Amino acid sequence: MSEAISPKENLTSEQAIEKMKELAEAAGNCFFTTNIDSNLPHTRPMALQEVCEHGNLWFISSSESHKNEEISNDARVQLYFQNNGKYEYLYVLGEASIHKDPALIEKYWTDFANAWFDGKDDPRVTIIRVKPVDSYYYETKENKLVAMAKMLLVAATGAKMEDGGVEGKLEI
Repeated sequence: MSEAISPKENLTSEQAIEKMKELAEAAGNCFFTTNIDSNLPHTRPMALQEVCEHGNLWFISSSESHKNEEISNDARVQLYFQNNGKYEYLYVLGEASIHKDPALIEKYWTDFANAWFDGKDDPRVTIIRVKPVDSYYYETKENKLVAMAKMLLVAATGAKMEDGGVEGKLEI
């Protein structure tokens, strides 16, 4: 069976930020990995708060978390977003920084965060900013149903899949 051919579409500047925002916010959650150079990288699910106009990704976290401690020791993180409903995927390698600015906490606070904190004035509340260093995306051109039908046809006939989707680097 032949491998699907995905056209490459590398994006830069505003187009890259828009694509990152579209894919990351559609997924909503990611696997957030710290200690990336160790033999035991640590990965946990995290809810994305926003991809801002500068392409930074924002998260709420606890100052007492292992994640914050690990970021303090090594700011490099990896984020893995997946939207199964549309076959969309986004990988981000970035530099994380931890913020306690009340204005940022106010901006990114959600009612959902009350499950972990005693309100936005809880001294443990921090905001993590991830500034992308390298990122890569993959998405199907059609909706999930059309993509699945094409994959089934390829699997049944052994034909070559001409348009498996679009992929490329996002240079912010």
